[in-house]
Amino acid sequence: MRIQRILATTAALTCLTTLSACKEGGQAAPPGASASSAPSASAGAAGGAAADGPLVRAQQYMRQWAGCENLSAKADDPRIPRGAFPKVGQWSVTEIGVCSTTAEKSDIVIAVPGDMKEFQAGYKKYVMDRIAGGDGAYGLFSNVIVGKDFVAFPTLPETSMALVRSEMRVLTCNPTAPVPQGYKREKPLVEDCNLSDFVPAEDGSGSPNFETPQNPSGQEKPGQPKNGSLGLPRAGSIAELRALVSNSPLACKQHFSTDPEAVAIESIDYQPAIKGNAADWGVTGRALCGQPAGERRAHDLSWLDTVGDMRKLQTKAKAAQQADLKDDGKLRATASMLLVGENIAVETNDPAARFVLYQQQFLYLNCTPGFSAPSGYRLEKSQVEGCVLTNYEPDHPMG
Repeated sequence: MRIQRILATTAALTCLTTLSACKEGGQAAPPGASASSAPSASAGAAGGAAADGPLVRAQQYMRQWAGCENLSAKADDPRIPRGAFPKVGQWSVTEIGVCSTTAEKSDIVIAVPGDMKEFQAGYKKYVMDRIAGGDGAYGLFSNVIVGKDFVAFPTLPETSMALVRSEMRVLTCNPTAPVPQGYKREKPLVEDCNLSDFVPAEDGSGSPNFETPQNPSGQEKPGQPKNGSLGLPRAGSIAELRALVSNSPLACKQHFSTDPEAVAIESIDYQPAIKGNAADWGVTGRALCGQPAGERRAHDLSWLDTVGDMRKLQTKAKAAQQADLKDDGKLRATASMLLVGENIAVETNDPAARFVLYQQQFLYLNCTPGFSAPSGYRLEKSQVEGCVLTNYEPDHPMG
């Protein structure tokens, strides 16, 4: 499912942006963003790149976050675009190289400027000249990622999203380019540009924009089917909740515990939606369904919750989803989805269990930007802005 954006434009944009990874206050970025601080290459460089040169060091740094194989410094390498990308001698660039990712089967062009401020100033002027020439949308979806002493131009937003998990940042110089709430905003080396870890993409495949309105408040009848909400289930205690879900595939009949030490158990494949102190999430009672570690590691884990403050629970769950989505636009497949009732909740990553729970009128709290559900499925307001309650799981962004 593609994530919708506030920004939309029909202009065809060339991917060109710069970043100088700097901290707040204009200080130089941490050494982690520098090609010179990257691990030494374990193998010799290929295609004319010096084995101990900045291109190889940039490659080794980026390999910590994304694929960067088959490095070449040959000017005639077909992977290097022949368009407006900076060339040697332009904007103080001293070297140009290119490598290929593995998972996405895409490329990353690498530029090594002698003076990063001069590079950023050159890019800013280029953007402003394009805007002055009538291309007002130019630079909104730039996809250039900058470290301290090198610049990466990935061909896919997915690669950029991986790289900004490091100290590398995206630079945008179009005055209307936003940095949505929830993303880092750092000071570039030139005025009137933005450095951030927000990766814009015209097709919606970049970083999720959590400021996008989502609640179906414009619908005359937000509940589906057309006769409105079917209501939500409730229970007066953990024991009642256990009885309520007893016919689902949740392993609550065979393995059940309310012991705090047992409830705190999780495994690499089964992780709760609620992390830390459950009381901070508005939860008043909690139980674990599933097999704690024994002869084999813990498995078939799900959690049951009684909730005293549903708004607090949904607010914390929204923040957790946003933090997860921010990395790569996907939710972890091992993390439990939060299904809520009126005063109860179930955390599970078992699709079969969720199917049965939907029949009992539990609804999934979905805070994915741009989510919508087809007619016939329930889509109702949650207690927090930017989320909905639904029983629809389309191409779920769990990776």
